[in-house]
Amino acid sequence: MQPEQVTVWCGLWAGGILGPHFFKDDASRNVAGNYERDLLRGEFGEHFISSSGSVNWPPRSCDLTPLDYFVWDYVKFNVYTGKPASIDALEDNIEALIRELPAEMLERVCQNWTKRMFLLRHSHGQRFHEIIFKH
Repeated sequence: MQPEQVTVWCGLWAGGILGPHFFKDDASRNVAGNYERDLLRGEFGEHFISSSGSVNWPPRSCDLTPLDYFVWDYVKFNVYTGKPASIDALEDNIEALIRELPAEMLERVCQNWTKRMFLLRHSHGQRFHEIIFKH
């Protein structure tokens, strides 16, 4: 009834990307939801941001992190190029796109994030108006 899904996790820092990590159960089937959170808890304890973890996801923060406002948008926009015919091909495309991101671009994205945090602090959490961020 529902199409297969892929759940993927990455971390980003000025030195590059951690991952991607695809969430699968012991039988190598794609999983999401509670299983994903259990894996993150196993890896990071309670030190990860989640809507159901000990570090709450900030409200209205869909574009707060570089992974959200840049990396995942870039991957989603490009991942279906070549029309992957299987979940394995889709995962290969995701991995290739992430690995091909130039280090200089990731560094600029992290600098952009620093600027966003500076502006957020000075706006006392209010919306940014008419600000253009460049990647």
